Amino acid sequence: MPSDSLPFVSVIVPCRNEERFIAGCLDSILAGDYPRDRYEIIVVDGRSDDRTGWILKQYSRRHPQVHVVENPRQITPVALNIGLRAARGELIARADAHAVYPASYLSKLVSALNETGADSVGGLIDTRPGADTPVGRAIAVAMSHPMGVGNSHFRVGSATRRTVEHVPFFCCRKDVFDRVGYFDEELVRNQDGEFSARLIRHGGRIVLIPDVVSQYFARDSMAKLARTFYQYGYFKVLTTKKIGRVMTVRQVVPAAFILTLVLTALASIWLDLARVAFAGIVVTYAAVVIAAAVRSLRTIGFRGTMVLCAAFPVMHFVYGFGSLRRAAELLMRRGVPRSAPELVPLSR
Repeated sequence: MPSDSLPFVSVIVPCRNEERFIAGCLDSILAGDYPRDRYEIIVVDGRSDDRTGWILKQYSRRHPQVHVVENPRQITPVALNIGLRAARGELIARADAHAVYPASYLSKLVSALNETGADSVGGLIDTRPGADTPVGRAIAVAMSHPMGVGNSHFRVGSATRRTVEHVPFFCCRKDVFDRVGYFDEELVRNQDGEFSARLIRHGGRIVLIPDVVSQYFARDSMAKLARTFYQYGYFKVLTTKKIGRVMTVRQVVPAAFILTLVLTALASIWLDLARVAFAGIVVTYAAVVIAAAVRSLRTIGFRGTMVLCAAFPVMHFVYGFGSLRRAAELLMRRGVPRSAPELVPLSR
């Protein structure tokens, strides 16, 4: 197909303090097989205070496809909306700075839009360690394991194309945003999940394309993992309120688990049966976590497996606590606290 007959694509990359990953991200898109005169890359930088800004200047000087704009509010949904307003493309692709993309990333997603008739398409992610350490390797496994992320198909894999509720690093037609609106700027996290839910509510369809696999670099420390999943839980509840329904059962499991533990622990003060139930839940959970971690022993080693035994509970409990906190705030009609440090976007 002649290149001038292909749709022009605007690739939007939200970015802040990504000096370790932004070059790899841009290199992978620029090395792709989609004609260079048929796309632009809009990097929306949230006033990075590391070397990210300097790196972006070099890329924008060397590559006319790369445009850098500023995001003064420094959060992802604002960056995405700034990018959308600046985009010249007929199609929009969303890319994360801490990922690298296959050569066929744009070409296959553009083709899939036409082949499937879907409103949005996206591929799988292969979660890679953010650092070559036992902790980094364990976190990467946890974020792609059913024990850590449930049945999220784009994370755990899929053999066939399927209609799903959400995909990362998506490609869609720009007029979709005219139909359903832009990203919700109150959602520091899960703004893309809320957008997907809104798209489906408006009759849209999202399709997962399994032969497009991007490499995503996970958090490199347990503290960063904990903070991220706390935010996921917190803002998922806000998303649920906004769309009026629970998107997936898995998002309520951590909070329900914590509540069950708390209630059985309190009841055990008076009831022997509650003591037995509490002990049974704790022992069963520990056994399941250990069994899931041990299955990764050959790939991440003994130290990584020990870290993985801790990573799963960290993900579950902080996600659950974040969910419960936001649910309590909603019951008390409180807004999102703007200054809470645990809710500020995590810079890498």
